[in-house]
Amino acid sequence: MQFIIYIVFFISIYFIAIIPFWFLYGFSDFLAFLLYYVFSYRKKTILKNLRNSFPGKSEKEINSIAWKNYRNLSDIVIESIKAFTISSKRIIRRFKIVNPELLDEYYNKNQSIIGVAGHYGNWEWGALAGGLQIKHKGIAVYKPLSNKYIDKFLRRTRAANGATLESIKFTSNAFEKHIHEVCIFMLVADQSPTNMKEAIWTTFLNQETACLHGPEKYAKRYNYPVVFVDIQRVKRGYYELEFSKLVDEPLKTSEGEITRLYMSRLEKIINAKPENWLWSHRRWKRKRKKAKA
Repeated sequence: MQFIIYIVFFISIYFIAIIPFWFLYGFSDFLAFLLYYVFSYRKKTILKNLRNSFPGKSEKEINSIAWKNYRNLSDIVIESIKAFTISSKRIIRRFKIVNPELLDEYYNKNQSIIGVAGHYGNWEWGALAGGLQIKHKGIAVYKPLSNKYIDKFLRRTRAANGATLESIKFTSNAFEKHIHEVCIFMLVADQSPTNMKEAIWTTFLNQETACLHGPEKYAKRYNYPVVFVDIQRVKRGYYELEFSKLVDEPLKTSEGEITRLYMSRLEKIINAKPENWLWSHRRWKRKRKKAKA
């Protein structure tokens, strides 16, 4: 069954490859309409997250952000499918890294780094464009797809553009495997952690939030500097990525400091354009256990 699904998927993406972007974005608008008004896809979760994150906003403002968020989500879905067949020339034209020279100072010292991003903007295109526009070898830690054939195809297409995908299940192995190469390890680490014993707590978007410990853990283990990755939509179908330094000397930071700096930086860009974040995720489903008296 997995192979049959893969064949259907394979035919579909090559059909989509010949469809112009203007038509795909028209379909994206229709998809957003269906998700919002017909299927109410995770609508309760999205509205709850928005209300809790922005208690000062009116219900009209919350609903406006929610609708824009569905449009953002639909665009990301369409663009991610298009990413399987988009040419290197076209992805560079549509996704520009504005300051690759910030990473050059690390590369010239043979220094690997960790890049932290959020589910904000088109992080999928970021994996494609990064491999084509920076000198570091790109290692993207990801959650493998359930269909092994589609997953293999995904890894192969990303590798063609210079990005290596490593399973989140074997993150430690990925760091060890590439320890002798000059890499940027890309971690999208804004989701809810499963390992609550190692979760780092902070206040994020007006809520007590459990955070993944991975970026901080590996930054300190290997003494890798950490840079923040900000992806902004310039206009529909066009993005700009900007790097900024987060921590240059991780071993000199206190416990939780790197994680809180990362979440603070992410919060800043979300506050500026909240519709571009992935609000459908149950980000605050895990609560801190109260200490026993």
